[in-house]
Amino acid sequence: MDDYDPASLHETSATSGSPVAESSSGMGAAQLLPPASLPDSSVSVATVKQARWEGERRSLLIRKGRWPAAVALMCAVVGLSGCAATPSSAAATPPSATAAALSAEARDGMPGSGGDLGSGGGGSEARFGPAAGGSSGTVSNVSTSSFTMSTATGQKVTVKETSTTTYRNGASSTSASAMTTGEPVVVLGTVDNTTITATQVIVQATAGGSTTSSQRQVIPFQQGAPTTSKQVGQVPANYSEGSGTIVSGAAANKATEAALGAYSGGVVDRVVKLSNGEYEVHNIGVNWPHHIFVNQGFKVIGAE
Repeated sequence: MDDYDPASLHETSATSGSPVAESSSGMGAAQLLPPASLPDSSVSVATVKQARWEGERRSLLIRKGRWPAAVALMCAVVGLSGCAATPSSAAATPPSATAAALSAEARDGMPGSGGDLGSGGGGSEARFGPAAGGSSGTVSNVSTSSFTMSTATGQKVTVKETSTTTYRNGASSTSASAMTTGEPVVVLGTVDNTTITATQVIVQATAGGSTTSSQRQVIPFQQGAPTTSKQVGQVPANYSEGSGTIVSGAAANKATEAALGAYSGGVVDRVVKLSNGEYEVHNIGVNWPHHIFVNQGFKVIGAE
C-alpha cells in the first residue's frame, strides 16, 4: 500500500467531485472527510493531545472533589452523633446533685445565725423562712401600722402591727396607743430576718435593753469579727445542730420570753422542740449566744 499523501488525495477528490466511500471489506472504521474540511496533521495531533489533557484534568478534579464531600459527610455524621449524646449526658445528671447544692446555699443563713439551717432530725420542717419568735428593745419610731425598736445591742427591728395584734402592759391589756417613743417592749410574733409581724406586744416596766448580769454576756455582732465559741450552763446531751422540730403558739412564745429575759439583744427567729422535750431557742444578730436552751418548765438552763 502506498503511503498516505494528502496532496494526491486532494487531487483525486477534486476530479471525481465526491467523497471516498467505505472500503469494500465492510469494516467502516473510518470515513474520510471531504478534502475541504480535512485539517492539517500537525493541528490534529495538538487538538487530540489537548482534548486528552482536558479529560484527564476533569477526571482528577472529580476525584479530588470526592474527598471534601466525604469529609463533610463524615463530620455531619459525627456531629449528629454528638448532638444525640448531649441530651443523654445532661439527663444523666441526677436531680439530687442540684437539690444538694441549693440546700447548701439555703443553710448559709444571715450573719450571726450560726449557719445551722439544715432540716430537723425530729421533723420535716425546714430551718429557714418565717417562724415564731420575737425580740425586745426600746421603741425608736412609731407610724400608723408599725413601729421600729432598737435592741440592747443596737440592732434595728421593724414591727408590723395587724388587726389581730394584742397589747399588754404587765398583766393588763392595753392598746396600740401605748406604743410611744422610748417605751421598752417585748414583741412576739412571726419573724422574718429583722422584721416581726406582731401577735403580742408587751410593755415592760424596764427597757428590754437594761443591763442585767445575763444581758451583759451577750456579744454584739460586728462585721468581720470572729464568731465567739463558748458554752454556759447545761446543753442537752443529745443535742445536735439542726435536730428537733420547729414549734409555734404558746410553747414558742413562752420559750422566746424566757430566752429574751436572760439574753436580750438579738432576734429569736425560731424555737425548736428537742427529742427530750426541752427547747432550743435560736438567736440571730449577735456573735453570742446563738443557741439558748430552755427546759420544759420554760426556764433557761444553758447557752452556746
